[in-house]
Amino acid sequence: MNLSSSDPISTIISIGTKQLVSISDSAKLDVRLLICFVLEKPLSYLLTWPNRQLSEQQFQQFITLFEERLLGKPIAYLVGFKEFWSLNFQVSPATLIPRPDTEVLVETILANHQKSSLNCLDLGTGTGAIALALASEQHLWQIDALDYQYEAVKLAQLNAERLGLTQVSIYQSDWFSSVDNNKTFDVIVSNPPYIDALDEHLVQGDVKFEPKTALIAEKNGYADIEKIIHQSIAYLNHDGWLYFEHGFEQAYGVQDLFAQNGFSEIKTIKDYNGNDRVTYACYKQFK
Repeated sequence: MNLSSSDPISTIISIGTKQLVSISDSAKLDVRLLICFVLEKPLSYLLTWPNRQLSEQQFQQFITLFEERLLGKPIAYLVGFKEFWSLNFQVSPATLIPRPDTEVLVETILANHQKSSLNCLDLGTGTGAIALALASEQHLWQIDALDYQYEAVKLAQLNAERLGLTQVSIYQSDWFSSVDNNKTFDVIVSNPPYIDALDEHLVQGDVKFEPKTALIAEKNGYADIEKIIHQSIAYLNHDGWLYFEHGFEQAYGVQDLFAQNGFSEIKTIKDYNGNDRVTYACYKQFK
């Protein structure tokens, strides 16, 4: 990168964007985020001070981060946070990076369930994005959020504390293994592993840096979805609902699994790019 600390921020942004454009769909934003990270300033700062110079230490820190971004490392892992549902989540390589399309899952649940009192379970919470987004909108909901990975649980707990959403109960569990057998839920939601091990997308973009345990599932990506659907019956109230985020080609497969297990009112919702992304269904059978 043919730059120095004597160059103004505007020049760094311009040159950095040109170098990064082949790697990122948001090259300019990525450069601005890295600069703001080393400056410890919000993005709006750059509009006011475009001609400011970085200190030598700040410039070297920026160059180190920029070179990692050139190698494809996700911007969220470099700066340590990602915005989701207008909330700022701390992230780490131990969890998936929250994605905008997952907000469709949150939107759908909130649109379908407007009771002030409701029991909800988030399976495979990762950063806590889904559970905490729901809690930020419905402060009286009783929400449990769990993850198999200890590092993810600690990160989700940290995010809950930072966001002041400590009413969410976050704990470690292998799907339902640590859930109280006497506890039932009105809503269960999951963004589980759903990618086949041979899927070419696993070596593309940000995904290749994310934990494979949170991405890959057996049975062509359906193993965990199938397990959750089967086991959730014991934990759903009558007229309880189960929601999934899944791969863009998996809607019919998820619908079939729901139907095979006695669920009804099965529906699929598209994400912001027009791809099938969320499928949910109701369990009506009395126990």
